[in-house]
Amino acid sequence: MSFYTSLSGLQGAQTELSTIAHNLANVSTNGFKRSRVEFGDVIASTATKSPNQLIGSGSYVKSIRQQFSQGGLQQSQSSLDLAISGEGFFVVKPNPNTSEVAFTRNGSFSVSADRLVTDSQGATVQVFPVDGSGTVVATSLEDTVSLRLPQTSGTPKATKQAKVSVNLSANAPIPSQDPQWTAASPYAFSRFDPDTYNFASSTVIYDSVGNPNTLTNYYVRQTQPGGAVTTSDWLVYSFVGGQQISADPTQPDPPVPLTMTFDSNGVLQSPAGPTTFATFTPPNAAPQDMTVDFSIATTQRPSAFTIIAQSQDGAPIGQLQGVTVDANGLVKASFSNGQNEALGKIVLAQFANPQGLRQIGNSYWSVSGLSGDATVGQPGESGFGNLMAGAIERSNVDITEELVGLIAAQRNFQANAKAIDTATQLSQTIINIRS
Repeated sequence: MSFYTSLSGLQGAQTELSTIAHNLANVSTNGFKRSRVEFGDVIASTATKSPNQLIGSGSYVKSIRQQFSQGGLQQSQSSLDLAISGEGFFVVKPNPNTSEVAFTRNGSFSVSADRLVTDSQGATVQVFPVDGSGTVVATSLEDTVSLRLPQTSGTPKATKQAKVSVNLSANAPIPSQDPQWTAASPYAFSRFDPDTYNFASSTVIYDSVGNPNTLTNYYVRQTQPGGAVTTSDWLVYSFVGGQQISADPTQPDPPVPLTMTFDSNGVLQSPAGPTTFATFTPPNAAPQDMTVDFSIATTQRPSAFTIIAQSQDGAPIGQLQGVTVDANGLVKASFSNGQNEALGKIVLAQFANPQGLRQIGNSYWSVSGLSGDATVGQPGESGFGNLMAGAIERSNVDITEELVGLIAAQRNFQANAKAIDTATQLSQTIINIRS
């Protein structure tokens, strides 16, 4: 009987040695969680036997429990490396063609040739879908999608609002009063003739397909203060490329120039706000409506002509420049055209009993009957940890603790082996006596 008792102890010690060796072998595995062997004793008894006469019959392995304590966080240089500080697991899909998912704490992610964000095994990271403002639009596990990075923004933006502020020199002459103009050769504005206008300003705007076009404004003085005249008027001829656009949306053709009026102090009186131009159609693009606001800071001072400020709200097609993930899991892509696009929100999963999850290798876990079904949520929500971008969670294996456990398990193994040897010797002595 003592032989089998010691044999159970030997088997238990071997299991513990194997578990500790497995822990030590994965000390550098990202997201790995150590395991601990738990033992129970075996008692041979019957209902009629006195408790004072019970003899132990050895031990058995009750369970090998995973320890989900927090692993150390290590900074990295990749914005797609993610670490969970607290509770939760990343949700990944090993096969994008199936609905099966796995769970992991290993947040070392990169971009595949298909622009999918994957781990080293090719499993795709799952996110909640979001709208343009980054608000989650669906929150169930079945609604999650694989995170894919666009190569371009795909959404060029036609200019709808432009802002132009200039200083028109108060000392500028009136071009139409130049002596070179005669009855035989009367004055007429032409953008090709600098003698027919005083100043010009240009800024780039964008059409519906993201192509750049040049908005050029030509400023022509009409009147100067003097006598009964207390104001100064200017005409502004606006062109997009080679096409003149009308400052009167009700009269697109022939185009009407904008009239600017300044008081005697050089303060702009009219227009007092944005000017709506008539619809125009850039080459190979959709018809475009646009307002230009000259009223913000345009002046008429004695100093030289100056472009004070110009801006517009359009954008061309942009190339992907970078990806960021905030503490709440929102993934944003930034593009060369200055636009940002929300791509999704990282999904975290939690379980009623994480120790009941089934290990399937590669730092993956799957659901089992002991773990309960996954509850999904967003980083930072109640019951879920915070997310750190540019960091990786290391293994939670403590080498010192494992080595101490290894020594203890080795001694247990040796002690049980000695007990078996002793039992063998006793059995041999009995055999010798009988013979």
